[in-house]
Amino acid sequence: MISIRQTIANDRNQIWSILEPVFRAGETYAIARDIAKEDALNYWCGPNHETFVAEDSGRILGTYYLRANQGGGGAHVANCGYITAPEAEGRGIARAMLSHSLERAVGRGFRAMQFNCVVSTNTRAVESWQRNGFAIVGRLPQAFHHPTLGYVDALVMFRQL
Repeated sequence: MISIRQTIANDRNQIWSILEPVFRAGETYAIARDIAKEDALNYWCGPNHETFVAEDSGRILGTYYLRANQGGGGAHVANCGYITAPEAEGRGIARAMLSHSLERAVGRGFRAMQFNCVVSTNTRAVESWQRNGFAIVGRLPQAFHHPTLGYVDALVMFRQL
């Protein structure tokens, strides 16, 4: 059974084991492929991020963060990043984290959620976000350099809460 909770300090190594292959692959996040472990963890679990893990029987299978997309006049719009462990794909982890993040965002008073750089070739994510009420509100032509496909579009996706 999957449960979602806020991260604790002891989660960092398991979180890194999920982040590292995704960041190293360079296919879905605009993060340097050679980012150091501590830099990656400081980004993912940063002071402006509320970070969560999805776990089953004590094993972390996914992680996400929630933050304000912008400051000031844009602070009412949430932003999140999600990563599922490769061995847990297809088990509904991302769907559970998305549902949790939407509820948490509403609870924190956010009025909308925006994803700033959804790589257009990440079709599983695009389709999942669309099934959950997100619309593509912008297309940034060739804004992401994919390691094998070259320059591809990045999408801005948005949903009212």
